[in-house]
Amino acid sequence: MVVLSVLIVSILAARGLGAVGLDLLASWPASVRAGLAVMLLFTASAHFSRMKADLVRMVPPKIRHPLAIVYFTGVCEIAGAIGLLVPATRQIAALSLIVYFVVVFPANVRADRERVTLRGKPATPLWLRLPMQLLFIVLSWWSGVYRS
Repeated sequence: MVVLSVLIVSILAARGLGAVGLDLLASWPASVRAGLAVMLLFTASAHFSRMKADLVRMVPPKIRHPLAIVYFTGVCEIAGAIGLLVPATRQIAALSLIVYFVVVFPANVRADRERVTLRGKPATPLWLRLPMQLLFIVLSWWSGVYRS
């Protein structure tokens, strides 16, 4: 739920800055890209903190080297965040993030089924995580590809 809050607050803050004259954020697509970037940097930070052990437990057991996967996905989130903000890479970043959101979803399923905790609290339940993941996909498409 924290991730969704970070996304919403970041989008609204970016839009507010656009409304008061920051031309870079003067449109909803630009504000959504900025919000997605902030959210991705926020989530990426967990991949390199003490929380990485929690994320390792989310990796399906058939996948080898789960810690390396956690680091790799953190780098993917950072690259996606930066890519969304650079006009020359915006579309490929958005499309890559869409693929990323689909590919990492099984880890969210595992977290729910195995009752994995994140910082001692239950992971986001699937009934909420699936719509969130779909929202991330739709916002990436809309702001990075369709309204690029």
